[in-house]
Amino acid sequence: MSLVLPGEQVPAQHVNLKLGPGLLQLSTVNGQAAIVSTRAGEVKHSANGKKWWIEGNSRRYVPAPQESVIGVVVARSGENWRVDIGSAHMATLDGLAFEGATKRNRPNLKVGSLLYARVSLAHKDMEPELECFDAQTRKAEGFGELKGGFLVSCSLKMCRLLLDPQHFLFPLLGSRFPLETAVGINGRVWINCKEPRQTIAVARCIEAVDPDGGGLDEIALKKFFGTLDV
Repeated sequence: MSLVLPGEQVPAQHVNLKLGPGLLQLSTVNGQAAIVSTRAGEVKHSANGKKWWIEGNSRRYVPAPQESVIGVVVARSGENWRVDIGSAHMATLDGLAFEGATKRNRPNLKVGSLLYARVSLAHKDMEPELECFDAQTRKAEGFGELKGGFLVSCSLKMCRLLLDPQHFLFPLLGSRFPLETAVGINGRVWINCKEPRQTIAVARCIEAVDPDGGGLDEIALKKFFGTLDV
């Protein structure tokens, strides 16, 4: 485990290096690139060393490009929408930032609509921008309006855990009953189940496993799940 403070250099190197939240690339006097931390936390990287980021215990989401988020439409501004993604500033979503959208054919979003979107632009001096398609394929790939379901708030760390395919929570619940989920890195999880009691059970399990909540492991969660009326 490597802990860093803002301004400290991080030894991130890879042919196709991708920097995640908390890291910034600077050019040194001799032309070499230096990777420095912009926040305090633990240095993390993917298994192949391609992506690096800083994992801290920040309470507020700080947008970073390519991250998936769940937002709430709060207003319409001309041909765009203003979206709350839990960051310091509202995000902007262009009316054409959807698969197959044209000026005559675009989604009819309303105030209060939930969206699963991707951060396309994030800069500390600008409002973040969103889009609801995959940048490579221009296809929706699961992004877009989330209809029905229930929105659960949790810690940013919990969302990062749930985005790991190896995490035990959703496979365990999915073996009990069908459920549909979308996880935003911004501390929001959307769940959709057939019955309200199942939705309540999922929400309580997320809260129980959250490191900022109960912090239960897989064995403890199975015992906890047995106490729920599902």
